[in-house]
Amino acid sequence: MRASTYLIALATTTLLFLIPVLGCGNVPHSDRSQLRLIDESTEIEMGADAYAELLKDKKIETGTANALLVQQVGQRLAGVSGKSYEWEFKLIQDDATVNAFCLPGGKIAVYTGILPFTQNADGLAAVMGHEIAHALAHHGAERVSQQMVTQGALGAIEMSLGNADPGVRQGIMAGLGLGTEVGFVLPYSRLHENEADSIGLRLMVRAGYDLHEAVRLWERMAAAETSARPALLSTHPAPADRARTIAAQIPTVVAEEGK
Repeated sequence: MRASTYLIALATTTLLFLIPVLGCGNVPHSDRSQLRLIDESTEIEMGADAYAELLKDKKIETGTANALLVQQVGQRLAGVSGKSYEWEFKLIQDDATVNAFCLPGGKIAVYTGILPFTQNADGLAAVMGHEIAHALAHHGAERVSQQMVTQGALGAIEMSLGNADPGVRQGIMAGLGLGTEVGFVLPYSRLHENEADSIGLRLMVRAGYDLHEAVRLWERMAAAETSARPALLSTHPAPADRARTIAAQIPTVVAEEGK
């Protein structure tokens, strides 16, 4: 094995093992150990600032049936979340964007482009329950913490290569960047998505929504999908995979939530 290849493998493996060692607690609604290097008050402040910035140039739909539905579904799910955030639920008028997002502290936004796929209150609850779950699981703080650790580790490795040939040094650092992206960052992104799906199902049960509509939502997404990145290089699981995974989880979630 060439020295550069060895260093890339060593650094990537080190990063993969570093996160569990530094874990600062467990994810709510899960037994998974989680790295969080920022406290919740800082996380909430960061989320509020980012939310205000993101919405500055967006057209927020208010007073319509869809806007009211987003508020109703969001409040109903937040009411069973066990968390007293200053929840906000906005509908962004953008039919070309099939998306929704959550920022720390319960700041949720739904794009009108996803409504043809949600189709009803239960489908919307599947999307919004998933987004609320990101806030409950502190995924935003975890991602920031991961980036802090990754950048710190790569910076230390780069300093240790100070006397190496510049071409070799550049190649090693480029390889390390790819190694951490594929071997560490993207898997955690997919883990967060699956975790949010699972927590979201529990919120749906508690709020009285039809969990099977979550399966139908992702089946509709899969049917509309025209292209897909390889799963190895995707931050999100494929829609068809999500539909199957959610369907398999429903009996357990229903049984454990006592419904």
